Amino acid sequence: MRGRHGSCFVNGEMDYVRVRPTTPVSTRDARVFVITADLADPAYQAYLLLRNAFTVALVLAGADKFLNTMIDWVQYLAPAIPRAVGLPPEVFLRGVGIVEIALGIWLAFVPHRAAYWVTGWLALIIVNLLFVGTHYDVALRDLALLLGALALGRLASGVHRWHEQHA
Repeated sequence: MRGRHGSCFVNGEMDYVRVRPTTPVSTRDARVFVITADLADPAYQAYLLLRNAFTVALVLAGADKFLNTMIDWVQYLAPAIPRAVGLPPEVFLRGVGIVEIALGIWLAFVPHRAAYWVTGWLALIIVNLLFVGTHYDVALRDLALLLGALALGRLASGVHRWHEQHA
C-alpha cells in the first residue's frame, strides 16, 4: 500500500510507515508508528487502559479536592504556593480540583494533546511535593504516573494518526 510518506508495511501487531527523507538524516529510515484501533492490538489495549485510568483518576482526585473524603489534601500542599497567590489553601485546592476535572474530561476526548498537559501537571505536583519536604514517596509515585502519562501521549498520537488515515 503506497502512502504519501512512502511504503506502508504491516508488522504483525502494528502498522508503521517508513519515511524516506529527501536529505539523509542518519543511516536508518525514520519510522512513524501507527497503532491500529483494533481491540486485538496490545498497544491499543494499553492506550485504552491508560486513557481510561487517567481520566477516572483525574476526575475523582479533582472532585475530592471539594469533598476531602479520600484524604486531607492540604497536607500535600506546600504552604508557600497558596500564600504566593493570596488564597487560603482550601480555596487554592478547589482551583486545583477544577483543573484536574477539566484535564480528565479533556483527556477522555482529546488524549493525543491532553496527555502531555497531564504530564506537565504531574511535574508541577512533584515540584510541590518536593517543596513540602515530607512526601518523597508520593513524589516518586507521581514520577511513575508522569511516565505513564507520557507513554499515553505517545500511544494516543499513534491512535490519532490511525484515525486520520481511516477517516
